[in-house]
Amino acid sequence: MTRPLAVDIIILRGNGIVAIKRKFPPFLGKYAQPGGFVEDNETVEEAAIREAKEETNLDVTLIKTVGVYSDPGRDPRGGVVSVCFLARGTGKLQAGDDAKEAEVVSKFETNNLAFDHSKMVLDSGVLDYA
Repeated sequence: MTRPLAVDIIILRGNGIVAIKRKFPPFLGKYAQPGGFVEDNETVEEAAIREAKEETNLDVTLIKTVGVYSDPGRDPRGGVVSVCFLARGTGKLQAGDDAKEAEVVSKFETNNLAFDHSKMVLDSGVLDYA
């Protein structure tokens, strides 16, 4: 069986990072990083830029790859593998697609994020500068 591929994006904006509140299960109503599944016709980088735009209305410039997250239990829908990117966002922040809300968070609490996004944020090093 092939494992699904997804992307997650840690978006720097002002003095914080963008968080979305999930509109759908799993983790309905929980905070997460913007992200989603990679489509057959795109690279992971293209998927990250598209998903950021769809969920936050922001145009992002990818800075670096934070890591690849492949723990089979990281997503209750199955063994989803995610590539996480660090990016800078510009434009008018507005929730869309799978995001119920989108906001910039400067005092980021990582212990209550959906999936394994807490690990992603910690791995990115952004909290060292917050």
